[in-house]
Amino acid sequence: MTDHKPKDPLHGITLEAMLAWLVEHYGWEAMGRRIDIRCFHNSPSISSSLQFLRRTPWARAKVERLYLRLVKSVRTEGKERS
Repeated sequence: MTDHKPKDPLHGITLEAMLAWLVEHYGWEAMGRRIDIRCFHNSPSISSSLQFLRRTPWARAKVERLYLRLVKSVRTEGKERS
């Protein structure tokens, strides 16, 4: 039996998990500099950001791209250390 990996790199990752990891890694201030949306600047929270991102496809796409770039850089760093 072969191990099938999904083609979608976001498969199985919730928006909440992505956002939480990004905030843990960058913090709200740096997130706001990378993606200029109000919910990252004014009283940011996971809850309010999730509400906005779920209703706003262009903003969600930016968060997903930032998440994928972070995943790729973490994987690259891990390979270099090995």
